[in-house]
Amino acid sequence: MAKIIDSTKIIVAAGILCAAAVGVFAQKGIDTQTQTIKSQTNKTTSRQTDASRSFDWGKGKTKVRDLLANPYKLNSRRDILVNSILDVLKDKKIIVDEAASRPNDGLIVTQPFVFAKGAVISQSELSRYAVLPEGNSGWTRGQYTLTIEVQTIDGVQNNVAVNARVEGRSGNGLMSEWQTLQSSGLAEDEFLAKLVEAVTGNPVDKPVDTDQ
Repeated sequence: MAKIIDSTKIIVAAGILCAAAVGVFAQKGIDTQTQTIKSQTNKTTSRQTDASRSFDWGKGKTKVRDLLANPYKLNSRRDILVNSILDVLKDKKIIVDEAASRPNDGLIVTQPFVFAKGAVISQSELSRYAVLPEGNSGWTRGQYTLTIEVQTIDGVQNNVAVNARVEGRSGNGLMSEWQTLQSSGLAEDEFLAKLVEAVTGNPVDKPVDTDQ
């Protein structure tokens, strides 16, 4: 009887050992598979995203242009220059304020030109054309008015001075009002660039290479 009990114990013990061994090998299999998955995942997530990559476009690809001189000297008779100014304004769809302008005296004033509408783009566009005050982000429109003066130097040389009055419309949903802002110089520069191209035939918006 004792021998039968001992044999039973041996069989049970052997079964337990076998079960434990299977569990260990199974666990090792899971660990190996998990490690493989983690390794593959790390390879995927460690790759630089498109947003974080830096691209080397080579020499001469980063380019900027300084603002043009204002007043800007142009070689042209004043009457021809005034006509060129009017043509450029027409091309840019900017309307001349006939009551405030004196073309014969070389003074041209425009009506307000709206360059931004809606809360989505007004903030960013106004930040380009003006120096925005801190604490105000509820901009819904942007416009500027140009005052252009032709100052005669001699019979064939004139200075063209451009001044932009930039305004932004802001409100809290119940009330809104126009606010005069400090010009960044962009509106003036854009007009002068078009005028210089119209008078000389040479575009000035050829970016300057900043790479040395």
